[in-house]
Amino acid sequence: MAYEPTDAELVHLKRCVELAAEALEASDEPFGTVLAGPDGKALFEDRNRTAGGDHTRHPEFEAARWAANNMSEADRAAATVFTSGEHCPMCSAAHGWVGLGRIVYILSAAQLAAWRADLGVPPGPVTAFPIQEVVPGVRVDGPVPSLESAMRDLHTRAAARR
Repeated sequence: MAYEPTDAELVHLKRCVELAAEALEASDEPFGTVLAGPDGKALFEDRNRTAGGDHTRHPEFEAARWAANNMSEADRAAATVFTSGEHCPMCSAAHGWVGLGRIVYILSAAQLAAWRADLGVPPGPVTAFPIQEVVPGVRVDGPVPSLESAMRDLHTRAAARR
């Protein structure tokens, strides 16, 4: 079901799009993530960094790792991860193991898979599952229709350079 973010959430989600664009400019896949603390303040942000060959360098995984090392258990549970795309199973598991709270994503894994198929991009080596199938208790909001076209453009550009 589509999600309409608040103005404060939209700031973080737009930053995710900017980070995804930075990733694409660095010859990486266009994904970006912002971790916000319980007060809504951005604490950590990153973009995809898999172009060097380490395909575990997803920004959602890096956010979970950063949170584990820098936040209390209570603050992790009250935090929100904003991200350009729904977590893959690896990142969902990291999110759950670290005990992070809510996730807000711009586009779903199903949307991305359909777009990539339309663009002739072969599927990745890991089956995409909805986050709740990996971490049943986490609150998840998305997709965010107002930012989908920006992400579709980035993924179209990524597919064109293959």
